[in-house]
Amino acid sequence: MTRDISSYFLGEELSHNEMDRNTALFHVFPCGLEKTVSYGTGTAHGPAAIIAASHQLERLIDGQEPILHGIYTHPALALSGTPEEVMQLIASHTEQTAATGAIPVTLGGEHALSYGAVMGVRAGLADNEEIGIIQIDAHADLRVAYQGHHFSHASVMHLLANEGVQIAQLGVRAICAEEVEARKSYQILSYDGPELVRNQISAISLPDSFPKKLYISFDLDGLDPSILPATGTPVPGGLGYYQALDLVASAAKGRQIVGMDIVELAPDPAHRSSDFVAASICYHLMAIASKHTGDR
Repeated sequence: MTRDISSYFLGEELSHNEMDRNTALFHVFPCGLEKTVSYGTGTAHGPAAIIAASHQLERLIDGQEPILHGIYTHPALALSGTPEEVMQLIASHTEQTAATGAIPVTLGGEHALSYGAVMGVRAGLADNEEIGIIQIDAHADLRVAYQGHHFSHASVMHLLANEGVQIAQLGVRAICAEEVEARKSYQILSYDGPELVRNQISAISLPDSFPKKLYISFDLDGLDPSILPATGTPVPGGLGYYQALDLVASAAKGRQIVGMDIVELAPDPAHRSSDFVAASICYHLMAIASKHTGDR
């Protein structure tokens, strides 16, 4: 049965060849996970809102057309089952995609989904290559558990660090003492919001020891609420729109982006612009990734 083009990211712009599942560089997975939200709600509707807003994007962005590399959007993931089963489902999809050399793009949904998405991408890479996470976020997400949940949006980076994944955090400005200690224990790189914003820093250089394969985890609350208010846990003093994108681009220099997620949009009719900002961030990240694809 033919799917409605409106269910595809940038669907109204895609040619037949650009939406070919077998050749597309970018594979979009709508993942409306909403199981451990702790303040605002609505992330279950985030993927659909991002996809709907994407139809208003132009093909050309920053002088590039990432769409030329192909974008295939999968049907929304069915998220019933235990947290462990949900993570395994997400991981199975991202692993299969990463194994082909394509780039999984998971649309959230709450940040907890990143555990499954990252673990799948890592499993799909050849020869057990190391993977490093660039995390844009207002929060460190390094709690062992939060409100009784180990697979929580506030614990996702703890889970990944415990799996030996290296992490660089950008834009954090809400952190507890437990997470400060976790950063030291896991040797997590940090470029926090107050330093980046107050000093208008838009570029970083990762150490040579950081993995060459990158996964971008973009929690939309990393942006200042004046730019994107429709998120479950807004925190003042956030990153600017271009600042956040430039930070990711600088981190990606000399490296290859192998996966990404855009999470924590909680659509609000009073802030429709947030949906478009999220869609635009997603397409910008595709543009950055298409510069660093390497040989497929």
